Formats: sequence, C-alpha cells, structure tokens
Amino acid sequence: MLELRNVSTFYGPIQALKGISLSVATGEIVTLIGANGAGKSTTLLSISGVAPPKRGEILFEGSPIHTLPAEKIVSLGVAQVPEGRRIFPQMSVRENLEMGAYLRRDNAGVARDVEKVCELFPVLAQRRQQLGGTLSGGEQQMLAIGRALMARPRLLLLDEPSLGLAPLVIRQIFATLQQLNREEGMTIFLIEQNAHQALKIAHRGYVIENGVLTLSDKAQTLLDHPDVRRAYLGG
Repeated sequence: MLELRNVSTFYGPIQALKGISLSVATGEIVTLIGANGAGKSTTLLSISGVAPPKRGEILFEGSPIHTLPAEKIVSLGVAQVPEGRRIFPQMSVRENLEMGAYLRRDNAGVARDVEKVCELFPVLAQRRQQLGGTLSGGEQQMLAIGRALMARPRLLLLDEPSLGLAPLVIRQIFATLQQLNREEGMTIFLIEQNAHQALKIAHRGYVIENGVLTLSDKAQTLLDHPDVRRAYLGG
C-alpha cells in the first residue's frame, strides 16, 4: 500500500531523512521506532505532504504522491493523527469530528461515521457538545484519532499517540488500534517512542537513528533484539 524509496527530506540546509526506504502492506500494522530527533515525525510529514522530500519517491497504492499537496493526499485515503493531538480547542467534540470529514460531501454518511467513532470511544459520545480544549489528554487523543477516521482513510498514520498519557489510557488506545486493524482491516503506520507498546501490536517494525534506518524485521524479532532491548526497552 505504501512505499518509500530513497527518501531524503530537508528543513532548509538540515537533512532530516537520509535516503530511507520502507514499505507497509495492505492490512498491516507497521511501526517506526527511534529516539527524539531521529526523523520519525519527518517521515510521516513527508508521507502526508506537509514536508515533501527533496529526493526519492513515495508511492501510495502504486502511484507517486510525493509531489502532491497534502489535501490531495488526504482525498486519496491517507489520514494522519499528528503529534500533540492538535485538536481544535474552541470547537465542540462533534465539530472536531466533522472537520475530519471536510472533504466529504455525503452528509448522511458523515453522520453515521460520527456515531461509529462515538461507539469506538464511548467517552466522546458523552462529551460530544463539550469544547475540545476542555477534554483530558487521553480524551483529546481519542478525538484526534476519531477525527482522522472521519476521512475514511485506507492508511492511518499516527505520530506518538501515547505521548504524555497515563498507562491505562495508552493500553485502551493501542487496543482500539488493534481492533481497527483486526475488524476493519485498516492499514496502520505508527511511530512511537514507546517501543515496547508499539512492537507488541505491530506486525513489523523499523528502527531509525539520525535519519537513517538501521534495523527492520518482524515486530517480535525486534522485541527480542539485544540492540533494541538495550536502546529502547530498558533491558
């Protein structure tokens, strides 16, 4: 479904990604793990068109997308849950969800999908008229995921969904991602500092260091890898 070929991305003169190549197959959960500043977020921003690569190719379902604007990439079926949630604090929960469906014109389908998101995250059903900025961190993360789902993506990109959340909420969010993958076949590309949690739910994983991919394997193999355990799992 997704392929990066030799992607190099720059911020001005600073090279953040140094020729990375990776793939995500339809129906997979794939995770990219690494330390702060390793290039994880830049990878997602390159895919979604916010930080287009200077060199290399990005293909979605076999077609190049690295020259397309971000809104066109969303319309093709790629939605991102940004780091730090980035919900609209002065809009209600329902309005935030409707913003995720901004490119859609099927009003009845949008209304049904709001209800589906509220079934997925029941706390949002209770808060649907509440302003997004008054929600807890965990509730805002659920809202950010729900907003992305409103675009009906075939590929869901998530940037540090566990950041700053309590362990119980993290488990709930990761269980929901597994549910979306298992029951709806949603393809998920997840970047995380919480390597243990990410590798527990992923099928495959990549490790990035200083803009370069250094390891790739099945998730369980990476969980058992001595370098990964030493650098990211505290063992």
